[in-house]
Amino acid sequence: MKIEIWSDYVCPFCYIGKRRLEQAIEKKGLQDHVDVVFKSYELDMSAPATSEETTYESLARKYQTTVEAAKQMTDGVREQAKSVGLTYNFDAIRPANTRDAHRLVMWAQKNDQAKELSERLFHAYFIDAREIGRREVLLEIVKEAGLNVEEAKAMLETKENLAAVRVEMQEGIELGVRGVPFFVVNEKYAISGAQPNDVFEEMLEKVAAEEGIQRSKLQLLGDTNANVCSDDSCDI
Repeated sequence: MKIEIWSDYVCPFCYIGKRRLEQAIEKKGLQDHVDVVFKSYELDMSAPATSEETTYESLARKYQTTVEAAKQMTDGVREQAKSVGLTYNFDAIRPANTRDAHRLVMWAQKNDQAKELSERLFHAYFIDAREIGRREVLLEIVKEAGLNVEEAKAMLETKENLAAVRVEMQEGIELGVRGVPFFVVNEKYAISGAQPNDVFEEMLEKVAAEEGIQRSKLQLLGDTNANVCSDDSCDI
């Protein structure tokens, strides 16, 4: 079973959705039958590598509200994260550019090592509030994931995977991705957003039962407007 996930490492719902999918896979006992492929999606391609602006200040500017109101906007997301065992550190998180992070995951995917790196990138940003737009930080995360730092550094110093990141984004748009996370299973079913666990479980059961059946059009499952990030904005 192939599951493609379009996501961004600064999208709070992407980490939540990833964890819910993992929990559903474990509950259904399908760990040895699922191949997860991480796809690139940049919410804000113009974002600087680092920023002095806090998450709350960024939200306040975007929605033309106060910093206090912006803090309240994140409360629901924080609770959803807690429900899957994640403690988001919104107080310390800063906006970041994720282009190099996507390039690294694409590099790791070629060696079947993307799963560990992807998890560490999400954790580094949302839990540890690390600046994942900075290459030195990214290389620290590569090392922590047990990957070859020198190879990663050499790749980042070239233009490798830059065009491929754009291609994956366009591929997602053509499939109907308007916000992330977005999950496509066996090119038959799609889930938009960090849906409840039972939606993922239903999808896994359906595909496991119908393995090998081809469909010409994606069948979208769950509430398509729930828990997604799009255009550098989140449905919070």
